[in-house]
Amino acid sequence: MTIWRPVSNASDYGVLLTTAPSRDEAAKIARLLIEEKLAACVQILPIESFYVWEGKTRNEAEVLLLAKTRTALFEPAIARIRQVHSYSVPEVVGTQFLAGSQPYLDWISEATAPA
Repeated sequence: MTIWRPVSNASDYGVLLTTAPSRDEAAKIARLLIEEKLAACVQILPIESFYVWEGKTRNEAEVLLLAKTRTALFEPAIARIRQVHSYSVPEVVGTQFLAGSQPYLDWISEATAPA
């Protein structure tokens, strides 16, 4: 049995979160991030968002994207998302991992390595 141990390089990895107005747009963004090696994995989930935009409270169905990647790729991935996103001000935020499975983190590195 393997005992989980924290890894010292976990902060080199993280997740970017963004939302999209439809599953089609979310899938387009997810595929683009994977194909361009800006993320190793992108999960998409249906959500309901409440927010204030242009002075009005809104309630919309959206799709949440969780893109697992290296923190060194945060800026290029954010720039790419902004290029293709339909929102004028898309939510794109990232956070570093505090801990993780070393084999999983190694896989993220492999999946996002330049060809």
